Amino acid sequence: MSHVVAIDAGTGSVRAVVFDAAGAVAATASRSWEHDPEPGVPASMGFAVERNWSLVVEVVREALGSAGLGPTDVRAVSATSMREGLVVLDAAGDEIWACANVDARAGAEVAELAGDATVEELVYHRSGQTFALAAQPRLLWLARHRPELYERASTVLMLSEWVLYRLSGVRAMEPSNGSTSGLLSLATRDADAELAAVCGLRSDLLPQVVEPGTVLGPVTSRAAEETGLSTRTLVVVGGGDAQLAALGVGLVEPGQALVVAGTFWQQMVNLAEPVTDPQMRVRVNAAAVPGLWQAEAIAFHAGTAVRWFRDTFAGPEVAAATEQNRNPLDLLAEAAAEIPIGSDGVIPIFSDVMNYRRWKHAAPSFLNLPLDGGARLRAAMFRSLLENAAIVARANLALVEDFSGAHPEQVVLAGGSARSEVWTQIVADVLGRPLRIPVVTEATAQGAAACAASAGGEYAGPAEAAASWIRWDRDVEPVADNHEAYAPVIERWAQAYTAQRELMTAGVTTPMWQAPGT
Repeated sequence: MSHVVAIDAGTGSVRAVVFDAAGAVAATASRSWEHDPEPGVPASMGFAVERNWSLVVEVVREALGSAGLGPTDVRAVSATSMREGLVVLDAAGDEIWACANVDARAGAEVAELAGDATVEELVYHRSGQTFALAAQPRLLWLARHRPELYERASTVLMLSEWVLYRLSGVRAMEPSNGSTSGLLSLATRDADAELAAVCGLRSDLLPQVVEPGTVLGPVTSRAAEETGLSTRTLVVVGGGDAQLAALGVGLVEPGQALVVAGTFWQQMVNLAEPVTDPQMRVRVNAAAVPGLWQAEAIAFHAGTAVRWFRDTFAGPEVAAATEQNRNPLDLLAEAAAEIPIGSDGVIPIFSDVMNYRRWKHAAPSFLNLPLDGGARLRAAMFRSLLENAAIVARANLALVEDFSGAHPEQVVLAGGSARSEVWTQIVADVLGRPLRIPVVTEATAQGAAACAASAGGEYAGPAEAAASWIRWDRDVEPVADNHEAYAPVIERWAQAYTAQRELMTAGVTTPMWQAPGT
């Protein structure tokens, strides 16, 4: 039994990744899944448990087959998932209601709860969460609109915990994903009855809370038959996707910082104490390591904007890339590298600095475009998107430093965007700090695999397993002159974004995104 399996239940897809004893990926399989709007319920996005469990089964079987493994070759399995998604079980263990993290049906409940500043501040400073993404408004919606289901409700699980429940039959919550529900105390990393009660909810809906790396038990005979795993395979607690990404790249000490640069850019700084922001601008979660917390700020759609630009404006570059058998994003980045700092004056209005209490973004747009178009303008627009992501990452890190006192000297940059040498240099120059780029491209899955690997007794815990696997690709040093040159660019961007936000607030333009109830 030399391998472990990580199940990664993301927003748009589910993957199974098989790792060998050295932490190398042996096989992977994925399926896209779609979340179902509930008829007659605006902004709803239900989670189809039976259909999606079938997809979990498919990817596990496919990954095992691709790796050439039999049931007894897998020592342990763990899971990670998007945060905020919920599954509600009744006393018999049947799933009676579930929603994805993008479910926004509870806008009225968010506005109602947030309208009481005393309640909002109590919940934030005790849990690290506002009502924008937390469980309380959705459960309150359930109590009001589906009271028969709410009365039957026995246990609330996060999606990663639901996967483990399906494998083991054991109901449990862990602090990293569980803390994003808003129902766990940051200080104790455990359930806090008052966080439910002040929102008018029952306080008996959470199961036992255990730390990542805890063994729940073996795979049940039913789950073994379905997935192709063995009843000797151990089911091990994993965690939330962002927190396990930090674990996967070995960030387990206070003061370390990580930017996960994917579709969204998540900036995380490890904290030794569960401190929160007096202005409620930044989210604070339990880390996947006991005695550690993480301040988290999210830059929306940094990766999405780059792909959107490619598909919408970069026809010539896409055609050239096809002829050269290259990635069009590489061609766009090379052209952007020839544009000076400040993107020829183009100002991108896409992701904004985080404000967790009143979370909304201006309408996406480019400002200050010249009328002479062509390849240079496309390159400048593309570079401005790269600079936008870096500027927001810098500002978000500054928010964390402002209330926590942490000041990371180095930042780890992981995720798909970290493969771009042009983009990583821009980030280093804007931050004015060196970056470290890991080899691993599966940081979240690797964090879950480290949890699984820790169950075999070879490692003292998930942190030790992850540390033994991490490998570094390269370091990126900032250029001092470039860092200074970015100061007026950042100031110009901040002024422009403030004006665009005012247009959005006035209803003249449509926000790129806004939290439910804001």
